[in-house]
Amino acid sequence: MASIVMAMLVASMDSTIVNTTMPVIAKELGKLELYAWTFASYMIFSTVLAPVAGRLSDLFGRKRVFAVGIILFMIGSVLCGSADTMIMLVLYRAVQGIGAGVMNPFPVIIAGDLFSVEKRGKIQALFTAMWGLSAIIAPLLGSAFVEYWNWRYVFYVNVPICLLSLLLLMPYKEQYEPKRAKVDYAGAIIFTAGISLLLIPTVVDNGAVWYALGGALLIVLFYLFEKRQTSQLVPLSLLRNRQVAWMNVNSLLAYGGLFGASSYLPMFLQQHGYSLFMSGVAMLGMSIGWMACSVPAGRWIGKYGYRKLIVIGDVLLVVSGVWFMFLSDSTGFWFVFLGSILFGLAFGMLSTVSVIGSQQLVSATEKGISASLQMFSRNIGTAAGVTIMGAFITREAGLIGFRDMFIYGLIISLFALLSSVFIRERVTENAYSKA
Repeated sequence: MASIVMAMLVASMDSTIVNTTMPVIAKELGKLELYAWTFASYMIFSTVLAPVAGRLSDLFGRKRVFAVGIILFMIGSVLCGSADTMIMLVLYRAVQGIGAGVMNPFPVIIAGDLFSVEKRGKIQALFTAMWGLSAIIAPLLGSAFVEYWNWRYVFYVNVPICLLSLLLLMPYKEQYEPKRAKVDYAGAIIFTAGISLLLIPTVVDNGAVWYALGGALLIVLFYLFEKRQTSQLVPLSLLRNRQVAWMNVNSLLAYGGLFGASSYLPMFLQQHGYSLFMSGVAMLGMSIGWMACSVPAGRWIGKYGYRKLIVIGDVLLVVSGVWFMFLSDSTGFWFVFLGSILFGLAFGMLSTVSVIGSQQLVSATEKGISASLQMFSRNIGTAAGVTIMGAFITREAGLIGFRDMFIYGLIISLFALLSSVFIRERVTENAYSKA
C-alpha cells in the first residue's frame, strides 16, 4: 500500500505541477505552437495503455507490470528534465505518458486483490487524499522551482518518489495467481492506434473529422479481430455483462459532462483576482466531498446495491451542475469551494462504486482489465469533456463562456443519470462466459 500511495502521489503531482509551470517552460524552449502537444502526447498514451496494462497484469501478475510502469515513468521524467527543445519535450512526455498509462491502473487493481469490498472505500479515499495533497504541494513546488532554481526539477522531483515506490514494492508478495496466456500484440497495436486517432481531435482542428473516422474504423477492426482470438486483449464477455457495460457508459458520460470543470474553475477565480494558490485551495472541496462518500461506499454497496448508489451519485452531479449555473461575477472563493464539495460527493460516490463493481462483477482473471476499462472510460470522457468545455470558454470570453460550459455539463449529466437506470442489481452466471 505504501508503494501504491507513492505512485499515486507522483502521478497526481506531475499532472498538477506541469499544468502550473508549462507556460514558463514553453517560453524558454520556444515553438509555442507545440504547447498543446506537451499535454496531448502524455494524455493519449496514458489513456490508451491503461487497458493494455490491466490485461497484462491478468496474464503475468500485478507486481511485475506495475514495476515496469514506475520505471518507464521515471525514465520519461528524467528525459523531460533534459529536453532542450519543445519537440524533444513532446516526445519525452509521450514516454512519460506510457509509464503513467502502465502504472496508473494498479492502485485500483491491487487494492481489489488485497481488500474486501467493505474496506475498499477507505482505500479509495486514501488515493483521493493523494490528489488533494498534490493540489496544495504541486503549485508551491512548481513556483519555487521556477523562481529559485530551475524548471527542470519539476520533472526531476519525480525520480526519488519513483525510487521509493519501487523499494517499497519489492517486499510485496503477489496475492493474485496470474493466468498465463498468449499476449494479443496485434490487437494491442490496433487498439492503441484506434484510440490515439480518436483522441487527436481533442488537440487539433485541421483534419479532426478524418482522424476521428480513421480511429472509429480501427476500433471496428479491433472488435472483429478480437472475436477470432483465443486470448483476447479485451475479453468481449465484458461487453455482455450488462452491469459492467452500463457502469462504463455511466462513467464516460459523468466524467465527460462535468469532471473537466475542475480544470477551468481555478481560471475563473484567477480572472476575479484570486491567486494561483487560493484558486487551487478552492478545489480542495472536491477532495473533501470525494472522501466523505468514498470511505463508507464499500459498506453501502452491501446494503443498497450498485444501482441505487450510482443513481444517487448522478443526482448529486446534476445538483452540482445546477449550482454552478448561478456562477456570477459576484460569486467568489466560497461559492466555488462549496460547489466543488458537491462535485466531490458526486464523483466520490460514482468512482468508488463503479470501480468496486467493475472488479466484483467479473471473474478473477478479468479483474485487471475490467478495472482498467473503467478508468479508460473516465479518461476518454474527461479528455472529450475538457476539450468541449475549453471550446465554450474560448468562443465566449468571461462569464458567458462559463455559463455555456455548465449548460453543456448539466445536459450530459442528465444523460448520465438516465444511463444509471439500466444498471441491473444482479448479474447472471453466463455474463462471465467467453465471447
